[in-house]
Amino acid sequence: MSQASITSRSSSAIYHIVAILTSAVWGTTFVSSKLLLEEGMTPAEIMFLRFAMAYICIIPFARGKLFCNNWRDEALMLLLGVSGGSMYFLLENSALLYTQASNVAIIIASTPLLTTLAVHLFSRAEKVSKRLYGYSLLSLSGVALVVFNGEFILKLNPLGDVLTLGAAVMWVIYSIVIGKVEKRYDSLMITRKVFFYGVVTLLPYFLIEPYGVTLEMLSRPIVIGNLLFLGLLASLICYWTWNIVIIKLGAVRSTNYLYINPIVAMVTSYFVLDEQITLLAMVGTVLILAGMYLAQRSGK
Repeated sequence: MSQASITSRSSSAIYHIVAILTSAVWGTTFVSSKLLLEEGMTPAEIMFLRFAMAYICIIPFARGKLFCNNWRDEALMLLLGVSGGSMYFLLENSALLYTQASNVAIIIASTPLLTTLAVHLFSRAEKVSKRLYGYSLLSLSGVALVVFNGEFILKLNPLGDVLTLGAAVMWVIYSIVIGKVEKRYDSLMITRKVFFYGVVTLLPYFLIEPYGVTLEMLSRPIVIGNLLFLGLLASLICYWTWNIVIIKLGAVRSTNYLYINPIVAMVTSYFVLDEQITLLAMVGTVLILAGMYLAQRSGK
């Protein structure tokens, strides 16, 4: 094996590690957001503050041109802000008002499978093997066991489930559109645009549901601590690293790591919220990891 080949494989391994770490951080955001909801914040307020904070903090590092080369690319950036920001979070969190969290978690967890299908049918930018679908379904079955965690209570609600599916589709769109702009713009500029348009397109929502975060609320340690975590780590750093991962590994291979989310959420909930972990959930964890491993081998 040549030195160049070894260097290339080592470089690729770094992006896989970054994908795992990024997905792991996102897996903890469920608990962090739940703590903020218990403090009286709404889902829209949480999303607005974390993206606004991330946008302000990224400006010193992304001082390039303000606008894209043409209006078509600017429109794609707007689409990224909507699909990966405002619309994604509004659909996902609104769904929780109409259906159970377990329904939402399972449908959202179908994002890697939907991404694989979308790339295969519409993009054709990446090769997709038939076995990859089987491995994705294996991980998805593991997600179901982890999410239910021993309590098989599935109550279908058409409106809630459709909203959740819409959120999953939004993230699929986000993953594919990244591939259309990454050759013309660096990851920092793309991330800055995502935060900007995510915040701007969320503002009209507050005409319906007025913004109600007070200074007293922001002075609470649990509130400011979790907002800093969501804004700086889960948004500023993780969106940037995730955009890099999609560019380097492709939409299919990178989104496959999102199956880690429910595992990390389960472990975090155990330590922070005192939620129990059953044997069934542990079996689900094994299925998720097995499906991910086989899918990555298939990708090679």
